[in-house]
Amino acid sequence: MKKNLRIVSAAAAALLAVAPVAPVAASAVSVNAAATTTNTVYTVINADGTAINTPADAKYDVDVTPNLTAIAASTVNGQTINGSITGNITASYNGQSYTGTLDTKNGKVSVIDSKGIPVIHFGKLANGLYTVTVKGVSFNFGTANANNTITLGSKNSNVKFSTDEGKSFANTKKVELNQDGTLKNPISIKVSNVNALDLSNTSGINFYNASNGSQVTKGSVNVTASVNGRLNVSTVASEILKNFAAYQVSNGKAVSQMPDQKAVVADVNAALKAANIPVDNGWFAAPTSFSVNVKVTSSINGVDATLPVTVNVANGKDTTVPRQSKTIMHNAYFYDKNAKRVGTDKLTRYKSVTVAMNTTTIKGKAYYEVIENGKATGKFINADNITGTKRTLKHNAYVYKTSKKRANKVTLKKGTEVITYGGTYTFKNGKQYYKIGDNTEKTYVKASNF
Repeated sequence: MKKNLRIVSAAAAALLAVAPVAPVAASAVSVNAAATTTNTVYTVINADGTAINTPADAKYDVDVTPNLTAIAASTVNGQTINGSITGNITASYNGQSYTGTLDTKNGKVSVIDSKGIPVIHFGKLANGLYTVTVKGVSFNFGTANANNTITLGSKNSNVKFSTDEGKSFANTKKVELNQDGTLKNPISIKVSNVNALDLSNTSGINFYNASNGSQVTKGSVNVTASVNGRLNVSTVASEILKNFAAYQVSNGKAVSQMPDQKAVVADVNAALKAANIPVDNGWFAAPTSFSVNVKVTSSINGVDATLPVTVNVANGKDTTVPRQSKTIMHNAYFYDKNAKRVGTDKLTRYKSVTVAMNTTTIKGKAYYEVIENGKATGKFINADNITGTKRTLKHNAYVYKTSKKRANKVTLKKGTEVITYGGTYTFKNGKQYYKIGDNTEKTYVKASNF
C-alpha cells in the first residue's frame, strides 16, 4: 500500500532533505540548511493516499527508525577529523520506506552526552554515548486518513517520541491528523545510545577464556536441561557470558566489549531459529548440541567480531535426522515439496551429498531430501540422479565412451536390466545416451536401445 509522506520543518531551516522514492510533486521545494525563507519548507513524496488499516493487535501503525552515525573528533595519519553526527530518519508504513537526511545545522537537533551535559560543538565530539533529540517533525499520510488518530512507534528500543515539545517521551505516541492527513502538531524524536566512533583507533576485538585468560577464536560451554528436557535461552546466554570475555585496546588500556545478556539472548534465539528449533517464551526442547555465533560491535571504533560457541547439553535429545551419504551420478537441481525448482544452484555429478535414509514420493516421482547439519532442509533431489532407474534393453547394446569409441568389449544382451542415471546426454553425433554404472568412468548406452 502506498501513501503520501511529508516531512515538515519550521521557517529558518529545514530538518530533513528527503530523497524521493516516488514521483515528486512539481510544487515541491528542495530542503536544505541554508533556507532562510519565513514560509514553511517541505518536500512531498507522492503516492496514492490509501486509508491506514491497523491490525487489532498492532502496537503502532507507523515505524519510525532513525539511523544515526556519530564520529568522534580525532587525528588519523596526521589529518584532523572533526566530530560529526549524520544519518537519516526512515518512516515505514505497510512495507514501504521513506527516508530523510539529518541536518544538524538548523537548530532542530540537540545532543547531550552520557552525563546529561549538552554538546555545543559537534566538531569536538568525543568518543562515547550520546542522546540525540530531533524536534519539529511532521508526517502527511494523505486525505484518505484525514482526522484519524494513529500511533507512531519504532522497532529500535532506543527511540522515543514526544508530543509536548520534549517535556516527556514514550516508546509510542498517539497523534491526531488534520483534514489533510498531516499531524496536527509536530513531534520530537529522541534517540539514546548513539555511539561516537573513534576512527583513529585501528585495533580489533579479541575474545578470551574467562577462566585462564587465554585468547580464543572459538569456544564451547556445557549446560544441563531441566527434567522435561527443556532449556531456557537466558541460561545459555548466562553460561556464555560466564565463560568468555571480549576486549579491545584503547589509549593503552583493555576495554571490555563483551555484549550484555540481552544481546547474547538475541544471538541464542537467532541460532535456534536457524536450526529450526522452536522457542516458546524463552524455552526450547534442548538438542544434544547446537552452535551460537556471539556477535560483538566495538563501542570504540565500530569494528565487528564473532565468536562461534558450541553449546553442549548433557541431557539433550538427539534431534538429528537419520541420514546417509550418496554420490550424485548426474547433475542435479534442487526442488521443493511440490516438485518446483528451488533457485539455480545444482549439484554436479560425482559429488557427495547427505540425504534422508528413504525417498519421498512427490507427484509420482521419487526424491531424496537433502540433510544439512543433521536437519531436514525441505530441498529435494530427484532420486534418478542418485540411485538411478532400472530399464530393460530392447536390443543388444554396446557400452560407449564417446560417440565413436566403445568403453569396453562388453555386449549387453536384449532383456537385461540396466540402471541408468538421470536424463540423457546428447553426443556429437546427435544421438542420445544414458550414463550407466555407479562410477566415474565414461560408460554410456544409446537411449534407443531401451
